[in-house]
Amino acid sequence: MNRRVLAFVLAAGGVLVACAGAQGQDAALIARGEYLVNGVAGCNDCHSPRDERGELVAGRELTGASLPFAATVPMPWAAAAPPIRGLPASFTPGQFAAFLQTGKRPDGTTPLPPMPPYRLNAEDARAVTAYIASLR
Repeated sequence: MNRRVLAFVLAAGGVLVACAGAQGQDAALIARGEYLVNGVAGCNDCHSPRDERGELVAGRELTGASLPFAATVPMPWAAAAPPIRGLPASFTPGQFAAFLQTGKRPDGTTPLPPMPPYRLNAEDARAVTAYIASLR
């Protein structure tokens, strides 16, 4: 093998290793986001439809749902949770991560209760965003 071919093969191998490392990082970030969404934040509780037995409708997770509960005192209240699967409409990944850190939409408004004003750290916000964006 001549030196030029060897140099190309070595360089290509380095690119493949770098790509595999990036894919591994993405997979780890998405897995962390899945844990946070499903195991900690409880996003499915409001943003996913349920059947007549109260169980999540398989395959419809995070596609938006009417809320089966309401405030017990008069107050502003959302009657439905919007779809967030694949990212909420009109949010970029950066805007959604910022929303999860500040509790404010890109226009500065806050969502109505029962949506809590999350204050995730930057790493967790990136992970949740990566997971939700990965869902189609």
